[in-house]
Amino acid sequence: MDTKIKQWMISSKNEWGPFILRLTLGIVLFPHAVQKLFGWFGGPGLGGEMDYMTTHVGLHPLVAAAAIIVECLGTFLILIGLCTKLTSIAVFFLFIGMIVVDHASHGFFMNWFGKIPAGAEGFEYHLLVLGICLTLIVQGAGKYSIDRLRSRKNPVI
Repeated sequence: MDTKIKQWMISSKNEWGPFILRLTLGIVLFPHAVQKLFGWFGGPGLGGEMDYMTTHVGLHPLVAAAAIIVECLGTFLILIGLCTKLTSIAVFFLFIGMIVVDHASHGFFMNWFGKIPAGAEGFEYHLLVLGICLTLIVQGAGKYSIDRLRSRKNPVI
């Protein structure tokens, strides 16, 4: 891989904004990830999530598994600030897929008042994630990240 691309992927300024957004995204995604993996917080666990994604949503098992891996591993990587730009790209496209495949048909709003079937949600939350991901793609992980430590050792040429 080209050196400049590698440098861009780990580049990160020592700023508070991306740090705050990275932690916010990681903290918000964490409960969803552990619901899918371990069944915590009333989630379905890995088997239940695979069943939901393959039968209800209609995804191929490999696509469903990839989506779960991106969300769960991505959450951890974003929290520690490792490969933040690349992970944010993966999460961005994951959430685009969520909107297109499942959530767009339920409208914009979350199901705050039970006006759409239980479990059906709009895509407003997903748009917030997309905005955070775009910022992290452009600015990097920010302060207190592994990417920042790595970029200081290998400054962009």
